[in-house]
Amino acid sequence: MSSVVTAYVALGANLGDTQATLHAVISELARLPKSQLIAQSSLYSSPPFGPNADGPDYINAVVAIETRLLPHELLDQLQAMEHAHGRERHYQNAPRTLDLDIVLYGDKQVRDERLTIPHPRMHERAFVLLPLTEIKPDLMWHNEQGQLQVLQKLLPSVAGQQITQQTAV
Repeated sequence: MSSVVTAYVALGANLGDTQATLHAVISELARLPKSQLIAQSSLYSSPPFGPNADGPDYINAVVAIETRLLPHELLDQLQAMEHAHGRERHYQNAPRTLDLDIVLYGDKQVRDERLTIPHPRMHERAFVLLPLTEIKPDLMWHNEQGQLQVLQKLLPSVAGQQITQQTAV
């Protein structure tokens, strides 16, 4: 049996009733097999981010889960949730009903055709870093190059991004 790992999952949506979707998904995440939801951030609003990004503002959050699911098992569960909530993958950064990303999985590093952990762009995104700060302000991890990343030291690099805390979940 695999050991318990703390995984951090970023949630986002900008199509449909985004707040209702995220509330529902957080409840679904709390019922994942071999897992327990241990923390959840407030909801945050931010404009679409990245090349070709468009559509309405996103509602985002981050949750922490203690899980015995292996990284790809967790990914499969998250992708099933996305599919159940009508996620379609038209093009990179397209508007979406639901986006779930494993941003960290303990201290594990994964890099294959399906999954990259730590998430390769999390350090560039206020909509990931600010919710993470809310639930785990002292968080640290190693990036792909083995460099220690300290959450608090990354915040100034995203300070200019537009993001607004909405509500506690």
